[in-house]
Amino acid sequence: MKKGEKRKKELLMIAYRLFLSRGYENTSVDDIIEEAGIAKGTYYYYFESKEQMLEEVIAMMIDKEAEAAMMIAESDMPIPQKIVGVITSFRPAEEEFTIENAVNRPENVLMHEKTHIRLFEKVVPILSGIVVEGVNEGIFSCDNITERIKMLIHMSSYTFDDGDFTEKDVDVFIDMTEKLLGAAPGTMGFIRMVIGGI
Repeated sequence: MKKGEKRKKELLMIAYRLFLSRGYENTSVDDIIEEAGIAKGTYYYYFESKEQMLEEVIAMMIDKEAEAAMMIAESDMPIPQKIVGVITSFRPAEEEFTIENAVNRPENVLMHEKTHIRLFEKVVPILSGIVVEGVNEGIFSCDNITERIKMLIHMSSYTFDDGDFTEKDVDVFIDMTEKLLGAAPGTMGFIRMVIGGI
């Protein structure tokens, strides 16, 4: 890693820690500069604004999640469980919610869209590879795999992200996932245990 890249990564890690401990809104560029022990000009050499820094912190978080997802995809875990494991690995840790909430603010709609695109760029190929593996093993029977994966992610996000779902929501999600992937009924039933024994 080049010196400049290393310095930029160090600044991102400082921002990440401050965003976690103080919240994005309560962290100023001056706070980051002070913590890093650099001049303001050095900061602006690497980042145009605090918003750009937040965007890059989020990208760093997604890259970390993608690494965890790849470990799941390459494991010897049963294929249906791999799918749920990968989707779950792309959810931020509880302490990172303050950072995710900053991206979801109405004034950050463009950043939210960029984050959404980056997330899809990482997760769709990983999940598609798992589904192809499942098709080859006769667990799934479907075509247009990339499009089905995109639909599955949207469905999962809409159903579970805010934590406000019912037992019937889970039943329908399992049924739709099995139909979407051409899996035998009951293949994805373990999801009930994964989300809390429903």
